[in-house]
Amino acid sequence: MRVAFAATVLAAAVLSGCATSPTGRSQLMIVSDAQMSQMGIAAFNDLRKQGKFVDAPGERAYATCVANALVAQLPPPWNANQWEVQIVGDDSANAFALPGGRIGVNRGMFKVATNQDQLAVVLGHELAHVVARHGAERVSDNYAAQAAVAAGTIYAGTRGTDTGYAAAALGLGAEFGILLPFSRTQESEADVLGQRYMAQAGFDPRAAVTLWQKMGAQGGSKPPAFLSTHPSSGKRAQVLDQQAQQLLPVWQKARAGNHAPNCRL
Repeated sequence: MRVAFAATVLAAAVLSGCATSPTGRSQLMIVSDAQMSQMGIAAFNDLRKQGKFVDAPGERAYATCVANALVAQLPPPWNANQWEVQIVGDDSANAFALPGGRIGVNRGMFKVATNQDQLAVVLGHELAHVVARHGAERVSDNYAAQAAVAAGTIYAGTRGTDTGYAAAALGLGAEFGILLPFSRTQESEADVLGQRYMAQAGFDPRAAVTLWQKMGAQGGSKPPAFLSTHPSSGKRAQVLDQQAQQLLPVWQKARAGNHAPNCRL
């Protein structure tokens, strides 16, 4: 009975929702945009309550300027959202965008992304995660993986296998066989989309190569590329360089038109 129940949960998870990303990739989607927006806003408000945001009007205005230029190039409904930008009191080079129209930029990001084009690389990438619904996809993948682990553990118990060992093995298989590869795919997809958005907004797409080379030079312990949720910095820069050349006419057209951002810190 328990095996049948777990199998039913897994089947429902897999069959309940499919979607297509902006690049044409199939996605498992079993949570709604409304649910993800609620989660994003709640997470952002938790950071606010914890005092993670700092009073940095200059940095916030600068990041908002870059974000607004990018948001104008997003497809609907994201281009119509009122995006709130806050500065996080953290010296690491990081940023995030959440469903529900929320953006956080670590103070340390400004030490690496030293001009508007490089900051646009980061924010374009993070906004692309939202547009491509990567958060919802990750939540959906986790639900499906948990259901698969539950079903496999119950089945192993009926076959006389130690259920604790089976759960651990299946959990490892779910993590490295399903979740991390999807995440690497999502990161690469966000690179492609984010670079496109920045070029359309009038930011130099070649800055993506410079930015990721600088990020790669940050040092510290890094996992092997095949175990990382991010593509290796070298491979990332190579792909972005190729796409930058293709996007130069898009950028030049944007600059010749009405898209010439002038965001300064």
